[in-house]
Amino acid sequence: MTAMLPYGRQSVTDDDVAAVVATLRSDWLTTGPQVDAFEADLAGWTGGAGCAAVANGTAALHVAYAAAGVGPGDEVVVPPMTFVATASSAVALGARIVFADVEEGTFTLDPAAAAAATTARTRVVAAVDYAGHPADYDALRTALAGSDALLLADAAHSIGATYRGRPVGSLADLTTFSFFPTKNLTTAEGGAVATADPELLTRARRFRNIGLVRERAELREPDEGGWHQEVHSFGLNYRLPDVLCALGRSQLRRLGDFLAARARLVARYDEALTDLPGVLTPTRRSWAAPAWHLYPVRILDGRRREVYDRMRAAGIGVQVNYLPVHWHPAFADLGYRRGSCPVAEAFYAQQLSLPLYPGLTDTDQDRVIDALGAALRGVTAPTAA
Repeated sequence: MTAMLPYGRQSVTDDDVAAVVATLRSDWLTTGPQVDAFEADLAGWTGGAGCAAVANGTAALHVAYAAAGVGPGDEVVVPPMTFVATASSAVALGARIVFADVEEGTFTLDPAAAAAATTARTRVVAAVDYAGHPADYDALRTALAGSDALLLADAAHSIGATYRGRPVGSLADLTTFSFFPTKNLTTAEGGAVATADPELLTRARRFRNIGLVRERAELREPDEGGWHQEVHSFGLNYRLPDVLCALGRSQLRRLGDFLAARARLVARYDEALTDLPGVLTPTRRSWAAPAWHLYPVRILDGRRREVYDRMRAAGIGVQVNYLPVHWHPAFADLGYRRGSCPVAEAFYAQQLSLPLYPGLTDTDQDRVIDALGAALRGVTAPTAA
């Protein structure tokens, strides 16, 4: 019997291993030359926006919110169709979360809902590029006209995607990435914050480095000596070490190949599933070139749980992405209630992520397609021998 097909999987080559080994044999394991080089390489995918590499995607969000000045009394607008960290990392800074619903089709933040949720207390509006499809950033900018709120792109799913020909990373005031193993490239654990604003970038880099200030012109005690460093505002140790940045640099060289492989697999799924009764395939807007981190189908007629269980029994590692954030008990305990974001909640009731990663073979993908068809017919497909 073959092992269960996961819904996502990293792609690691001998070149990746060699890059890590070379760094292990160097003078630097933690913050060193590979960090600067990785950040420069990332900027090649963000339209030149400066980058701060951090320990993981949640850290990236926390760093970005801190750089934006989020604190007690502030509000942060978040769509519920995302991983909980998009909201919880702002709560950790004392913010109040205001949930705004998503658009039908892409299930990214609805600009009209974002505008309705924005008040004088809104510090940040966080859009999420769900499944790798960019949110409608021009419409979001228009919706926020007249507000002092910063626009944040949670691009954990979408590095390498483009919106109206412009790269993700250049579309918002702040952008966050995740390099978890199932994402479009990996540093094992890791993330990054991107911004074209030099002041925001400085704040991000300081916060991820415990708040340390070393620039002589900014020191309050500049004559202490060459060793001197100060903390002017508190930060955390969210640094990404040289070893993992070396892996990230090697992975970035293949990001274009990863994106092409995912696009080819998405096209095969689309062709095979478009006419399958009981399933809706993902939507793509004409102005987007998604990165396709996920392949999220919708299972109709209230059968998502049944289909999930049958496919799992057949060895297909389908997943559900995500429980609406305001449904988590931590938010329910704060008074958030179901029914407030009907589009996201209806989507959650149907959503199922099929396996998608660059190393997925056509044979394995055909197995997924066959298992889905069998599950919809009410039978469990046999696991592969």
